[in-house]
Amino acid sequence: MDARRIETLWSHVHGLGVLQSAGSFTAAAQRLGLSKAAMSQRVAELERAAGMPLVRRTTRSVRLTEAGERLVEATRGAFQQIEQGFAGVQDLVGEPHGVLRVSAPVALGRQQIVPRLAGFLRAYPQVRVELELSDRLVALAQEGFDIALRHTAAPPDTHVAWPLCTTRSWLVASRAYLRRAGAPATPQALAGHDCLHYLRPGDTPTWSFEPDAVRAGRSTASGGRVSVAVRGVFAANNSEALREAALAGLGIALLPDFSAQAAVQAGKLQLVLPHWKPVGAFGEHLYAIRPYSVVVPRAVQAFIGYWRQALEDGFPIAPRAPASRAR
Repeated sequence: MDARRIETLWSHVHGLGVLQSAGSFTAAAQRLGLSKAAMSQRVAELERAAGMPLVRRTTRSVRLTEAGERLVEATRGAFQQIEQGFAGVQDLVGEPHGVLRVSAPVALGRQQIVPRLAGFLRAYPQVRVELELSDRLVALAQEGFDIALRHTAAPPDTHVAWPLCTTRSWLVASRAYLRRAGAPATPQALAGHDCLHYLRPGDTPTWSFEPDAVRAGRSTASGGRVSVAVRGVFAANNSEALREAALAGLGIALLPDFSAQAAVQAGKLQLVLPHWKPVGAFGEHLYAIRPYSVVVPRAVQAFIGYWRQALEDGFPIAPRAPASRAR
């Protein structure tokens, strides 16, 4: 195929990628500002040029054939570079603007991100945030996210990560449970308690601890890491659910600090084994993570700067927004 013919089909190939994500000719046409007939015509021209079907049509859905998927995948990087190029040019002047698609875990988002978002949106009125709360690990580039907020020990090497604050895990229980079952004096004693465990696929319910260096002057703990197999009457894949179970007196819960701190400071939950530091449970830092790109849009830069300032003290009991715009 000659270069001139390829140039005329370039926008059609982009339309095929939009059709793949939209799932229907009607939705794809709306995204591109075309009529459904014009969208169908573009696909037909592509198929004639390719010499084979690129789209499989049924009464219920539209899906790409293997050839169509290969064509979209082969050109995806080029269209992303074009998008990044335009973003870089637009960001040379003016205020941060545009839509930011953000992914965050459910509990973190509900308890810490959403209460602080108003401050960011007031500071940057030309930015619109679309926040998806999910505990699954999303594929940021493939799913169209600009940034993810995640607490982890090691962010992926294939992405750019900005540390926002340190985090830690707390072992907590209600006063009622501790009165009934007693407070464990050592990590090993947890084997005889009801422990509220965070569910992870293929994970064995095991908690690990190290002596807390911060409390070393007052600690009676000694030695290295200790791991304990735990069991209990309740487990969940959400820290809010585990916190509520602990508040109801169902057992001892291992929670991230942002989920437990308010209840601890209110006296509703008590720290258990305070001289021991849980390790390997929820990560030690909160990061802003983004797929690598040559240009980082100003809206993304503003978002990261805002959260670095908002979370510089970790997770206080009351959500705090920065007093001034982050740069």
